[in-house]
Amino acid sequence: MRTIATWKVYLAITLLLATGACAPYFHQPLTTEPARLGAEVIRPRAIQNMPQPREKAVVAVYKFRDQTGQYKPTANGSSFSTAITQGATTILIKALEESSWFEPIERENLGNLLNERKIIRSTRAEYSEQTGQRQSPLPPLLFAGVLLEGGIISYDANMLTGGAGLRYFGAGASGQYRQDRVTVYLRAISTSNGRVLKTVYVSKTILSQQVDASLFRFVNFKRLLETETGFTYNEPSEMAVKEAIEKSVEALIFEGLRDRLWAPKNVEDLQGPAMTAYFQEKEHNASIDVLGRELTERRSRFGVGLSASLQQYSGDFASPRNDPEGTATLRYQWGTGFLSSFANVGWGQLSARRYFSQDFSYAEAGLMMRLLPQDRFTPYAMAGAGATLRNQPAASGSRRVLPHTLLGIGGEYLLSQRIGLNASVENRYYLSDDLDYMDYGKYNDYVWAARLGFTYYLGSRRAK
Repeated sequence: MRTIATWKVYLAITLLLATGACAPYFHQPLTTEPARLGAEVIRPRAIQNMPQPREKAVVAVYKFRDQTGQYKPTANGSSFSTAITQGATTILIKALEESSWFEPIERENLGNLLNERKIIRSTRAEYSEQTGQRQSPLPPLLFAGVLLEGGIISYDANMLTGGAGLRYFGAGASGQYRQDRVTVYLRAISTSNGRVLKTVYVSKTILSQQVDASLFRFVNFKRLLETETGFTYNEPSEMAVKEAIEKSVEALIFEGLRDRLWAPKNVEDLQGPAMTAYFQEKEHNASIDVLGRELTERRSRFGVGLSASLQQYSGDFASPRNDPEGTATLRYQWGTGFLSSFANVGWGQLSARRYFSQDFSYAEAGLMMRLLPQDRFTPYAMAGAGATLRNQPAASGSRRVLPHTLLGIGGEYLLSQRIGLNASVENRYYLSDDLDYMDYGKYNDYVWAARLGFTYYLGSRRAK
């Protein structure tokens, strides 16, 4: 019976591990697939929903290429394959066509075009000589009023890496991720005077993920169960470049509209939803760092809070209890919020089984250092000092007021713009050894506390 039960347990674990990563197997290729139209980017294609232009601008693109010169990174260095597509010019021309704002003309392979026109002229001339019929001349080539230059100027591999895993008794799962970044610059140049009209800059991250799970266990004598599953996903770099180039064309159109480089068909579009959304995104982007974190002043200067904790004293009596404690807090942030001061007032009890029980109140003040003050979640460290007051009369020879120091670490998460949830571990070290009316040993008494509470931030957030 025990063997059957054991098999059921391991079979359930195996099925669980397999189910956790089974989604990719529903899409794995089992047969060859026919050719299909090129995949489009997943994000809403704003470039196809632009305001209509009063007149299309004729633009020329000679080369929009990879200027990084980087090769594809591998586990053992790099290969001879380039990290980024070398066909960015073609992608840019397609994006210009789809925008309906530009009329791109062929310049990347201009030599081929000119040679073909020479062949046409030569053929028509020979035909005229043989038949005596005059042939109409070729129409002139279009010339561009705007020249588009730039390229892919940066490819940052392994900009952000990480992962997590867990293994217990031969069963485990793990996941890893890597984030790269590609950066595109695009500038418009006037062909009449060579002036740079506008330059835009767009970056796009490229995500790679790996997830696997496995089980390796002897389920019985000479019976070994081994199973593993997993998948790897790499975001196509070509699609990332395509999305970045389309975004740069979109940005160039809106920036040109603001600077009156070109005009929309309807004047109302200058204040329309598309223009408003773009410049709101641009303003919001100013508060986002290179890792995509939104860096804004989320917390106002003043904050008040309440918290509760379970505390346990360590002193001269054995078997200490976990006792409740409550605290009221006042906080004030300095400068950017990296450093803030606090003042606490608390009430609680400390006790050990059958030997010691005492009610306390205390007041303390100190400094708190937030590691990520502009993030929604930030770890912090705190240090301070204060005094603890015994609420019952002190024993003979013992002081009623006991000075102490405070050290703690914790984290805060903003549930809303005003309310922050706090969790911390704190230590209060007393400068005397008679907290429990006993002066024994060479170490003073101290208290550990695990705290949970909230902070309400008053007033408005500070201007940047």
